[in-house]
Amino acid sequence: MTSTTTVTGRPGEAGPAARPPVMRWLAVLSVTLGIFSIVTTEILPIGLLTSIGSDFTVSDGMAGLTMTMPGFLAALSAPAVTLATARVDRRVMLCAFMLLLAAADFLAAAATHYWIVLVSRVLVGVVIGGFWPIGAGLAQRLVPARSVGRATAVVFCAVPLGSVLGVPAGTFIGDLAGWRTAFVVLGLLTAGVLAMLLLAVPPLPPLEATRPSVLRGMLRTTPTRCALLLTFLVVLAHFGAYTYVTPFLEQVTKAGPGLVTVFLLAYGAAGIVGNFAGGALVTRKPRAAFALAAGLVAAATALLPVLGRWDTGAVALLIVWGIGYGAVPVASQTWFANAAPNAPEAASVLFTASFQATISLGALAGGVLVDHTSPSTVMTLGALTATLAVAVLALKEPGGRSGAPPRTGSTRAPLT
Repeated sequence: MTSTTTVTGRPGEAGPAARPPVMRWLAVLSVTLGIFSIVTTEILPIGLLTSIGSDFTVSDGMAGLTMTMPGFLAALSAPAVTLATARVDRRVMLCAFMLLLAAADFLAAAATHYWIVLVSRVLVGVVIGGFWPIGAGLAQRLVPARSVGRATAVVFCAVPLGSVLGVPAGTFIGDLAGWRTAFVVLGLLTAGVLAMLLLAVPPLPPLEATRPSVLRGMLRTTPTRCALLLTFLVVLAHFGAYTYVTPFLEQVTKAGPGLVTVFLLAYGAAGIVGNFAGGALVTRKPRAAFALAAGLVAAATALLPVLGRWDTGAVALLIVWGIGYGAVPVASQTWFANAAPNAPEAASVLFTASFQATISLGALAGGVLVDHTSPSTVMTLGALTATLAVAVLALKEPGGRSGAPPRTGSTRAPLT
């Protein structure tokens, strides 16, 4: 994903050029690792779903609540936390969220009842909703202007790396030592990130506040509504199906635990390719990038019930799926950013809230379906939903002939 935030320093505040280069990039790395920890924690249950379910004797659909809870809480906390902490130092907030994330990981690992696991996932949701709107644009306050593009790319590479490294590694640890150990390791990593943030990130007083009226104004615009609709359809299709990809691989493909880990690794690697390819295409052809991403997700999920019975077919389609979905976050965020170019934090809040709410709804809907039908049916319905997104994109673009929503005027309020 990319960020379009433009931030200037507060008068009297030391700029990034005043800090040693090593400290600047350590700060960027610490934010990157923070996002990596968040992404990995959020989607880790996908690889451990059946293990968690069997440990607490709950169905796959019920275990899917571990994906539903963070998304639901993140959708609520993104605007609430952003508005409530508008005048709090951003470094303090980042550290507080990392502390909360470490506590959530350790709580999940120590859970004696399933409801305790769900409580830990509620905490994860609060972290997602609070950290993302802040961290998305911090690169521009951590490095000089000439390095902002590179620093932003470093920060957002944590998103696909969470899939390509975090989830397969967590699944591998879970297979070797149990799913609780995977959460302990992730908690230790998060504690290390907290230490890095304290060491490397300088004080970051907030520069501007996002008012409730800004968010309401964005919701009245056609480009923002279009971004919401497209995000809803594609993310619903993806997480409604992908949350239950492990049961599918186990029951339909007949893959063992080790092979499931390999399949998820292949998907994650493809996601990195899709992320960078989508980022390159979306700046020139936003509508084409979104349509291609949705089309690949639709094709992969439609064919999985047919070709996913064999290992070769399953891994090939997961690669296609990974490439397609890898482009979705950057395409979605770009549409929100273009809808309000002068209010990047507000755009980030709406992006985070809508994305996470749909993750929650997709995981919940998929869980109901998988408990009453089969993993193959979940894949098919995911394909139909993604196809609907392609159909919407095939209609005349409401935001203009280029496919990019028109730019709007300034909607941000200074902190005075």
